[in-house]
Amino acid sequence: MRCSIKGCPGEYEKKTIVHTVHQKGQVFVFEHVPAEVCIVCGDTLLAPDTIRHIEALLKRKKKPAKMVPMYEYA
Repeated sequence: MRCSIKGCPGEYEKKTIVHTVHQKGQVFVFEHVPAEVCIVCGDTLLAPDTIRHIEALLKRKKKPAKMVPMYEYA
């Protein structure tokens, strides 16, 4: 599929990405998220089912698989 960004000649490719969600002052990081990524400009599309799955994971408030340090750029 052609990239939806005006003027970009790229095509979307299926990849897995790291996706972050900012919610209520917290940052959640999801690895191995399926996405369509433009090979030229990097525009990223998530399928509606993928978004619903991420939202369901956030609602469950299950213990994360990993904890990572987070630094504030001051």
